[in-house]
Amino acid sequence: MRALWCLPAPAVAFDRVARAFGIERRLPGGRGEVALTFDDGPHAQGTPAVLAALAAADARATFFLVGEQVEREPALAAEIAAAGHEVALHGYRHLLLLRRRARELADDLERGVAAIGAATGLAPACYRPPYGVFSGAGVELARRHGWRSVLWSQWGRDWTRTATAASIARLATRDLRDGDIVLLHDADHYSVRGSWQRTAAALPRILETIGERGLACARLTESRAQARR
Repeated sequence: MRALWCLPAPAVAFDRVARAFGIERRLPGGRGEVALTFDDGPHAQGTPAVLAALAAADARATFFLVGEQVEREPALAAEIAAAGHEVALHGYRHLLLLRRRARELADDLERGVAAIGAATGLAPACYRPPYGVFSGAGVELARRHGWRSVLWSQWGRDWTRTATAASIARLATRDLRDGDIVLLHDADHYSVRGSWQRTAAALPRILETIGERGLACARLTESRAQARR
């Protein structure tokens, strides 16, 4: 039983496992697009800095929001959506799925969706678990709710202590190609303090490189309108 629970976890590193569980690590090819994605926000300083860099390049992205942070910064969550970016689900609390019981996880995800809906009026269509590690329950709950399970194919490793703006830009765009999903962070709630500053500094170079390679930034999907209560 424990093995079945953990079986999807290697999807974060292995395409074959991801495909077996319907977990997306790339966009469909042939469109000349990549997806910039930002985890762990909203953040009082990091999110506005990232939004400003995206606006300067007229680029759209997808933000995987944490419910407890949305409740702290609902206006910022609304600003993300109002700027034309996609809001997606990263859970209510930022905890490893492998340590969570199925019922506990279901309650967490429902709470996260409710927080995002209350702040933005939108229901997320995509889900990415904390640390990019799916459990069996996580995969099943995503299927049940009709969410796309999404990881990434490129990352900037921007949460680490040794990261710099230059290293983030280099890693995020190394061998970048059509269909890549790029993982970045607009918040430091669960990582090295101040890491968002390096991400924001790297973003103009990342966006410039995307353009130089003849690619465009795309949202993962269109968020679904949700009636406010």
